[in-house]
Amino acid sequence: MADDRKMVSTELVRSLIGAQFPQWADFTITPIVPGGWNNCSFRLGDTMVIRLPSAERYSAQVQKEQTFLPRLAPHLPLPIPEAIALGQASADFPHPFGIYGWIEGETAEHGKIDDPCRFAEDLAGFLAALYTLDASNGPEAGPHNFYRGGALSTYDRETRTAIATLKNKIDAKAATAIWETALSSQWRKPAVWLHGDIAAGNLLVNNGKLSAVIDFGSMGIGDPACDLAIAWTFFNDDSRRHFHAALPLDRETWQRGRGWALWKCLITLEKSDRDNDPQLQILDTIIQNELG
Repeated sequence: MADDRKMVSTELVRSLIGAQFPQWADFTITPIVPGGWNNCSFRLGDTMVIRLPSAERYSAQVQKEQTFLPRLAPHLPLPIPEAIALGQASADFPHPFGIYGWIEGETAEHGKIDDPCRFAEDLAGFLAALYTLDASNGPEAGPHNFYRGGALSTYDRETRTAIATLKNKIDAKAATAIWETALSSQWRKPAVWLHGDIAAGNLLVNNGKLSAVIDFGSMGIGDPACDLAIAWTFFNDDSRRHFHAALPLDRETWQRGRGWALWKCLITLEKSDRDNDPQLQILDTIIQNELG
């Protein structure tokens, strides 16, 4: 997919706030760098953040977050964004946009985490709590979240194409075996809530500990396997074991989670021309480590 995202200027944000939320027109507006892929993000005063979709395909996520985050937040063990206001599409900006409470913290990085195993357990605890919440009337997998929670087969052609393209650079046989194993099962229990994009960039750390989970744009209900990819893409051997042990999911779900990690890694590698791309190390982790 071509990168058709549009960046948003501070001047445009100021105009949108002035037109739709005049009570905040005098608040400072500061770009957040990096602001994310799906959204351009800005601090609004000291206590809020405004997130504006960078392309049409992300715009449905705004209303979804505004509707469901308030329902989930009281029942989760860590803070998630507080939905404060919904901005409307206009002649100046063609998408709705969201205003949320600002959550203090730094983006998760290995050097900022005091105890990786405790971090993994805390994340598992958050996800376990999320998976117990009432999922009735939640949004099923679809274009709004790029089919997170749905069938991995959605990405079968894309994954096999990437394996073929990379066959001289990766262990294509092992990658194919992992992918086909992931495709061989389905989630047969009632749909559960899922975050949809559990990655380091959406986890906040304060004082060395996991302190919040943000960016629920890919949220939905269905198969939670997509939330498990971080086991291979971020955790080391010890923290991966702790994450696995703390989440009561069956072997087949972990196999599908491995498939989600493989898909993401492969499509990223396919676009790279770097001989030492860090994704190659992640791919090796995926191939060498089965959970279940």
